[in-house]
Amino acid sequence: MALPGGQEQAIRAAALARRDALDPVYRVEASLRIAEFGAAIPVSAGDVVAGYWPMHSQVDVRPLMFGLRERHARLCLPVFHNATCTDFRELLRGVPLIEADSGMVGPGAEAPVLDPTVMLVPLAAFDRGGHRIVCGAGDYRRAIARLRAGGAPLRLVGIAFDCQQVEVEPDLPHDAVIPDILTETGLHTSGSDR
Repeated sequence: MALPGGQEQAIRAAALARRDALDPVYRVEASLRIAEFGAAIPVSAGDVVAGYWPMHSQVDVRPLMFGLRERHARLCLPVFHNATCTDFRELLRGVPLIEADSGMVGPGAEAPVLDPTVMLVPLAAFDRGGHRIVCGAGDYRRAIARLRAGGAPLRLVGIAFDCQQVEVEPDLPHDAVIPDILTETGLHTSGSDR
């Protein structure tokens, strides 16, 4: 069921307002719980995990990412140019991070380009079925489509706080359903009780 654009924007704005209203200390503690629950994400040596550098009141996934690195996953971050995700570059110690025009932070041109096998997707809002409203202009939607078109295996894990869950979410034909949503109460599979 697709919602009219105005209704989708209203759902996004309300969910982000709830996220913004969370106490900053709670956000830190919840982000650490999310990192602990992230141990349930199956990764193995050689998996490439795409995370993101948190902005505003987003879940801070850095503890989760570094926990996955300890399990021998390689890490990468999206790189943006003209507000579009152009590729994913490896997050390495000693390689400087640069700020893109969109305010996103990612590795510079000296970092290798990688194709992720696991993608931690920041969510603005989500429902029990794994449908989501994206945070911005749909860059992840396009990146997911591009990676899948290349035939790469890709596991999607949505990242959000519980307060961002909504009752009815648009099922847009071009959206990828995210089967796993990781929040401060655990790793939830689409359709499971939250």
